[in-house]
Amino acid sequence: MTPENKKILDRINTYAEEVLADIDPQKTRISFQLEALKPVMQEIANETGQSLEDVFILYMDLASEASVEAENNLQATLNDEEGADFSSIANRIS
Repeated sequence: MTPENKKILDRINTYAEEVLADIDPQKTRISFQLEALKPVMQEIANETGQSLEDVFILYMDLASEASVEAENNLQATLNDEEGADFSSIANRIS
């Protein structure tokens, strides 16, 4: 992930934490969640000269990439701690 893309992902995630703070993502339609993110995505689109749809696709790609990276880091931590007790592993990754 490029530094520029990391900034975009962080910006959208920060905005999401503010506007979606009081919702349960498991019980809220994706369309509602995306509609709530539309203002920040539109700002980014205007700033970068991209379409809103392109920013949405970029966000989804970056979020997937970040999720895979987080999972890989977790697996690496668990593999490094093979034989360690659960508490020590939990304390290390928190």
